[in-house]
Amino acid sequence: MHKVVLPVIIAVVAALSGVFLYQKLMLAEPEHSLYYQSPREVKAFEFTDHQGNSFTNQQLNQQWSWVFFGYTSCPDICPTTLQELNFVYDDLKKVANNTQVLLVSVDPNRDTQERLNQYIPYFNEEFFALRAGHDVLFPFARNLGLMYSVHDDTTQENYLVDHSASVVLINPDGDIAAIFKPDHELGKLPIVKGDDLLVDFEKIVRLY
Repeated sequence: MHKVVLPVIIAVVAALSGVFLYQKLMLAEPEHSLYYQSPREVKAFEFTDHQGNSFTNQQLNQQWSWVFFGYTSCPDICPTTLQELNFVYDDLKKVANNTQVLLVSVDPNRDTQERLNQYIPYFNEEFFALRAGHDVLFPFARNLGLMYSVHDDTTQENYLVDHSASVVLINPDGDIAAIFKPDHELGKLPIVKGDDLLVDFEKIVRLY
């Protein structure tokens, strides 16, 4: 009798351990981002996209949105980050097909709709580029926990704009789910790694 019971007990314990391990893996917390267990509200805004259409909170609904601040005259961080997002874009869509990438221009002075319309398709024709005046940009940046500043004389042709290199993930409810911040290493561009986005995105979608 004991010879029969013991294997049964072992099998039950193994099964329960497997279930526990599976649940632990499925509900694992994201490790490469600042993840909000209680998502933060995105306050009302209105931008214009690179095709001249209005882009508001409504366009965030039912979408996983990756938001990055940048500008078309940026010499390094912006094009490199957009290229990184393009590299993993198909994999992100395999995790959740309702995925979109949004570049928010922090240089509305030079980044006209026409210029953005020429720029963003170079990286991916499905990406969006958004623009608005500083009266919209400043509160939007604060709301997302990002920053930007223009120190140089904007009357000069080649002025630079300082801005966050982080990428913000907004969930299908239109709320901030997580912020991905780049590592700052001496001699290297502060770029968010695409593999880190992908690993955490899978976890965040499961937790949603």
